[in-house]
Amino acid sequence: MSKIPLTVKGAEELQKELRELKAVVRPRIIQAISEARAHGDLSENAEYHAAKEQQSFNEGRIAELDSSLAVAELIDPTTLDVGSRVVFGATVELYDEENDKKVSYQIVGELEADIKQSRLSINTPIARALIGKEEGDEVEVQVPDGVRRYEILSVKYI
Repeated sequence: MSKIPLTVKGAEELQKELRELKAVVRPRIIQAISEARAHGDLSENAEYHAAKEQQSFNEGRIAELDSSLAVAELIDPTTLDVGSRVVFGATVELYDEENDKKVSYQIVGELEADIKQSRLSINTPIARALIGKEEGDEVEVQVPDGVRRYEILSVKYI
């Protein structure tokens, strides 16, 4: 299995989620199943079936996190010394010419990507276009609704 790039912060968040699923969610689901069993006939017990479905989902997520963290390649952006070049883990401030505004994104691994927190997966078109570029460079990105143009204002490793 190939390595999965993760920032140190992203790995910590995934490990926190894993601990929560194992220590809090799993026992709560087991308790719900136990209570539902006490109600008798399981074939028509909606509470039992809902709890079993939750258990299945939870165990699947635990397995996914366990396997992903086992093959993760942790990268600490604060230790990178690449000047003003955009690499994995960099936080990039861009000027979006089309919308006439500044935007900021951190380029992270697939598992920790979250657009609401301005974290872009390394596999997105914008991130792929930014990799290897430097402050002051202009980048054209092919997106579903056309071409977007960005100017790289700053590159930070935080």
